[in-house]
Amino acid sequence: MRCFMCKGVVVDKAVTFMVEIDGTIIIVKNVPARVCAQCGEQSYADEVAHRLESIVNSIKGAITEIAVINYSDEVA
Repeated sequence: MRCFMCKGVVVDKAVTFMVEIDGTIIIVKNVPARVCAQCGEQSYADEVAHRLESIVNSIKGAITEIAVINYSDEVA
Protein backbone atom coordinates (compact mmCIF):
# COMPACT_ATOMS: atom_id res chain seq x y z
CA MET A 1 0.00 0.00 0.00
CA ARG A 2 1.20 3.54 -0.76
CA CYS A 3 0.74 6.76 1.23
CA PHE A 4 -2.00 9.10 0.07
CA MET A 5 0.18 12.14 0.82
CA CYS A 6 3.68 11.28 -0.44
CA LYS A 7 3.33 7.85 -2.10
CA GLY A 8 5.75 6.31 0.47
CA VAL A 9 5.39 2.76 1.78
CA VAL A 10 2.67 2.29 4.42
CA VAL A 11 3.26 -0.16 7.29
CA ASP A 12 1.00 -1.48 10.06
CA LYS A 13 1.99 -0.08 13.44
CA ALA A 14 0.60 0.62 16.91
CA VAL A 15 0.35 4.38 17.55
CA THR A 16 -0.86 6.80 20.21
CA PHE A 17 -4.03 8.76 19.36
CA MET A 18 -4.54 12.11 21.13
CA VAL A 19 -7.43 14.56 21.06
CA GLU A 20 -8.56 17.52 23.18
CA ILE A 21 -12.29 18.02 23.66
CA ASP A 22 -13.79 20.67 25.96
CA GLY A 23 -10.56 21.00 27.95
CA THR A 24 -10.10 17.25 28.43
CA ILE A 25 -7.10 15.59 26.79
CA ILE A 26 -7.82 12.00 25.78
CA ILE A 27 -4.88 9.73 24.97
CA VAL A 28 -5.46 6.26 23.54
CA LYS A 29 -2.37 4.05 23.44
CA ASN A 30 -1.59 1.06 21.20
CA VAL A 31 -4.05 1.94 18.43
CA PRO A 32 -3.59 -0.15 15.27
CA ALA A 33 -2.87 2.18 12.34
CA ARG A 34 -1.34 2.36 8.89
CA VAL A 35 1.69 4.67 9.04
CA CYS A 36 3.77 5.98 6.16
CA ALA A 37 7.42 5.05 6.66
CA GLN A 38 8.44 8.20 4.76
CA CYS A 39 6.26 11.08 6.01
CA GLY A 40 4.57 9.58 9.09
CA GLU A 41 1.00 10.14 7.86
CA GLN A 42 -1.40 7.93 9.86
CA SER A 43 -4.68 6.37 8.81
CA TYR A 44 -7.10 4.00 10.53
CA ALA A 45 -9.31 1.16 9.33
CA ASP A 46 -13.04 1.93 9.57
CA GLU A 47 -13.56 -0.39 12.56
CA VAL A 48 -10.63 1.22 14.42
CA ALA A 49 -12.00 4.71 13.72
CA HIS A 50 -15.43 3.66 15.03
CA ARG A 51 -13.88 2.20 18.20
CA LEU A 52 -11.85 5.39 18.74
CA GLU A 53 -15.03 7.43 18.40
CA SER A 54 -16.75 5.19 20.95
CA ILE A 55 -13.83 5.49 23.37
CA VAL A 56 -13.73 9.29 23.03
CA ASN A 57 -17.50 9.59 23.48
CA SER A 58 -17.43 7.46 26.64
CA ILE A 59 -14.63 9.55 28.19
CA LYS A 60 -15.46 13.11 27.10
CA GLY A 61 -18.19 13.54 29.72
CA ALA A 62 -15.88 12.50 32.57
CA ILE A 63 -14.78 15.11 35.05
CA THR A 64 -11.06 14.99 34.37
CA GLU A 65 -8.40 17.00 32.61
CA ILE A 66 -6.57 14.04 31.11
CA ALA A 67 -7.51 10.43 30.40
CA VAL A 68 -5.14 7.71 29.20
CA ILE A 69 -6.72 4.54 27.81
CA ASN A 70 -5.21 1.43 26.27
CA TYR A 71 -6.99 0.68 22.97
CA SER A 72 -7.34 -3.02 23.77
CA ASP A 73 -8.97 -2.41 27.19
CA GLU A 74 -12.73 -2.57 27.42
CA VAL A 75 -14.47 0.80 27.87
CA ALA A 76 -17.81 0.89 29.67
